[in-house]
Amino acid sequence: MEKISELIAIPLGAVMDWCYSFLNNYGLAILLFTLISKIILLPVSVWVQKNSIKMVQIQPAVNRIKAKYYGDADTIAEEQAKMYKDVHYRPMLTLVPLFIQIVLLLGVVAVIRARIGSGYDMNFLGFDLSLVPSEAMGKMLVVPFAAALSAALLCIAQNHSNVLQAEQNKLSQWGMSILSVGLSLFLGFFVPGGIGLYWIASNLFAILQLYLLNAAIPPKKYVDYDELEASRKALAELDKLNAGQVISKEDKAREKADYKRFFSINNKHLVFYSERSGFYRYYKDMIEVLLKKTNVKIHYVTNDPKDQIFELAKAEPRILPYYISIKKMVTLMMRLECDLMVMTTPDLDNFYLKRSLMKKDIEYIYVPHDPSSMHMGFRDHALDHFDTVFMTGPHIKEEVRATEKLYGTKEKTLVEFGYPLMDELAEGAASLPTSHDGPKQILIAPSWQEDNLLDSVADELIESLYGAGFRVIVRPHPEYAKRWPEKLKMLKEKYADKEGDRLVFEYDFSASSSVYSSDLLITDWSGIGIEFGLATGKPVMFVNTKMKVENPNWEAIGITPQEIRLRSVLGKAIEKDEAAHADQIAAQLLAKPSSPEDAAALREQYFYHSGSHGSYGAKYLIERLTHKSKS
Repeated sequence: MEKISELIAIPLGAVMDWCYSFLNNYGLAILLFTLISKIILLPVSVWVQKNSIKMVQIQPAVNRIKAKYYGDADTIAEEQAKMYKDVHYRPMLTLVPLFIQIVLLLGVVAVIRARIGSGYDMNFLGFDLSLVPSEAMGKMLVVPFAAALSAALLCIAQNHSNVLQAEQNKLSQWGMSILSVGLSLFLGFFVPGGIGLYWIASNLFAILQLYLLNAAIPPKKYVDYDELEASRKALAELDKLNAGQVISKEDKAREKADYKRFFSINNKHLVFYSERSGFYRYYKDMIEVLLKKTNVKIHYVTNDPKDQIFELAKAEPRILPYYISIKKMVTLMMRLECDLMVMTTPDLDNFYLKRSLMKKDIEYIYVPHDPSSMHMGFRDHALDHFDTVFMTGPHIKEEVRATEKLYGTKEKTLVEFGYPLMDELAEGAASLPTSHDGPKQILIAPSWQEDNLLDSVADELIESLYGAGFRVIVRPHPEYAKRWPEKLKMLKEKYADKEGDRLVFEYDFSASSSVYSSDLLITDWSGIGIEFGLATGKPVMFVNTKMKVENPNWEAIGITPQEIRLRSVLGKAIEKDEAAHADQIAAQLLAKPSSPEDAAALREQYFYHSGSHGSYGAKYLIERLTHKSKS
């Protein structure tokens, strides 16, 4: 490097000597020399500008590759390499301009150093440019601080207007800025003032050059910034999947082994996917029938390393469980090869979970995990890419067909499935005591969404009901308890003097006895309202907090959602400002006798095959597996 800089210093020295002979002022000579060096380096600067634009231009495609193969570093690297080859982009060439600039900078430093003490007049605006600020001190200290200021101005300009640097995150931008300013300040102290002047001039000329190059080669002409932002958002959504998720070293090793084991097995026929342990209950009845009536192996993929399926598999060798994190699930889905894929997660192919790239005839089956609507409770187009939808009741058929007609999407196979969990809830309610001694018991069980009961009318409800002599149980949603423990602590402390037999704050979410033994439930838009009312036949008071709407376009379907329709069937819906009179409304609802028989009739009306425990779902799976084995 030293030899190269010495060679480069020879022609640069000739230029410096010419500048001095022309101006007879060392400071002005350095300024003119700096300008000439920028002109000499202009082709390199143009190359850097074009290369930077190219990098940003292809960034949306890079982001899409990262999103498509999220979590699979090897495939991402392969696909990026293919894409770079297709667009004739060579990443290593980006280092060439940097190398050239460093070598030239060293040559410039050698030129300026060589002119000190060689007969040049070193005075410029009262400064002796041969002096080193750290040794001379005094007014020479202006030089390093001026160098740092010029570096700061250049960084601000680049962070705002440099095509490549403007796309970096704030941490990277300002991290580099601090480094550059700090380095300029440090070097300015320990090099002669002439080199400091060159550094200041070079930074200021670089700012001017930046805006001239942007005018001559405007990035907006070549970069699709809308697509860049869209691709960035798509990648950011995937990054959120693992936000806050800490995977232990043991679980990482376990995941790696399970992932390898999953793809080592050929001819997989049936795969179930579960987001977490509690979702097994939506598959339980179907899986039990499949194990009893067929010899099919159940491949069960879960994102939860503590999923109950691992314990169940110990007693049933035909259940093959796999722990795969959400991040790795992205690539598993794309590489998937099986006949039937059963899942409770909507939005297939819309977000991070995609249909397989390896096998195009997999039948994707959606299984419901609540009894509510699909056109308001899910995002728009959430079911478009499923082949088959298991329906809880007639309302789903109505909603799905109307949605298909509105958007012109393909007709899906609709299976009259039912809601097996409701069967279990009803049987559980019948098996547990439904009455108790003492005052009537009211359960407050809200959702955790924005404007839920605990955040809006908790005080009015508790004071009204407790004051009227009711026994009140406050049972927050598990997600609310996890996210906002301080809010619950404050609420509990507020009623510490009343807490006891007639006011209970319940945090044991595994227990259900308080749910079934309560005489009345108060909720907002939580699914527990429908489940409680239809399982027990007891009344529900619904408070009209902010509606839980996933699809803002739901009204275009023209169907009243199930969760709205059932509010008046199962009890009464009230406004928030009526919560202070909850005791009177509760008394009216409790005056009407509850009837398990009426609840059973409603279950027959609103759900398919009530009491069948998912046998119709298992029957469909068996028929499809048989059909695929013959074809």
